[in-house]
Amino acid sequence: MNTHKSTFFDWFVKYNIWLILLLLILVSTWLSDAFLTERNLYNLMRQLVPLCLVSLGMLLVVLTGGIDLSVGSIAAVGGMAVSMALPFGPGGGGFGLLFCVTLAVVVGAFLGAITGTLVAVFRMAPFIASLAMMTMARGLAFMMSNGQPVRLPRELDATRILKEFGSKGVPGIGLPWPVVMAIVVILAFIILLRRTKFGRLTIATGSNEVAVRLAGLPVARYKFAVYAIAGALAGMAGVVATSRTAVGTANIGSGLELDAIAACVIGGALLSGGKGSVINTVVGVCILGLIGNIMNLLSVPAYPQQIIKGLIILLAVLLQSAASKSERV
Repeated sequence: MNTHKSTFFDWFVKYNIWLILLLLILVSTWLSDAFLTERNLYNLMRQLVPLCLVSLGMLLVVLTGGIDLSVGSIAAVGGMAVSMALPFGPGGGGFGLLFCVTLAVVVGAFLGAITGTLVAVFRMAPFIASLAMMTMARGLAFMMSNGQPVRLPRELDATRILKEFGSKGVPGIGLPWPVVMAIVVILAFIILLRRTKFGRLTIATGSNEVAVRLAGLPVARYKFAVYAIAGALAGMAGVVATSRTAVGTANIGSGLELDAIAACVIGGALLSGGKGSVINTVVGVCILGLIGNIMNLLSVPAYPQQIIKGLIILLAVLLQSAASKSERV
């Protein structure tokens, strides 16, 4: 009898986030007839893409035992970069848009690389380094826009293409373009962490940094790289957020870093490093998105959403702690 109870408990702990996701879907379907409509599901997926991109970058950082509080502010810089560069993009149309998007991603990677340098080279605490970058990047976004929204010129072909990317789906499939892009990034990250030397050593750095360093491996290089990648993904997230409205604002990404950390924690990642999963992090993103979506459908104010998010995070951490204890027994 005890064996059966133990087996059930282990199974429950192992798959708890999937059970939470399923429960939220069932509750959402029961509470609102609009939840399973195509329009609502596609809107939900579009809304989750920026968070998904930032959470994947955050996962890499967390796997090394670090944290990056600057990704939300870097997303704002990325959104402002593409908004302000679009009227001056070379060639116009798709080529001009590609240039501006690349610029936004490069700017994001550069800002992330600064944080990575402070952490990896100067041995600064990740919390302090990323907090400083969060403040500076947000200030930079406001300086770029002078505190005002920047509307993309309607007459430009590049603006039309960007808006279609943010609002339309792939012909014949129907999935929104940002969702398809997110799926490609998710698959790339799965391969990166499971099949490449970089992924294995990133996880090893978080598990036992001293052992990796004594083995003669360049720990600083991997720490630097994960912050640069997180910055690049944050810059792309800013572009995706801007594409939905064709308006760049310095407030984009406010609080995004906290939701990204929450998604990683709900997905079972250890903030001490060395443990985390791409798929589970994506499930964590979906759980956070479902909470907000059903609350919006029910016209519930935003404040209760924060309480429920906090309770789910606490539940996930408790289950994670229980899983760790059961593994040690």
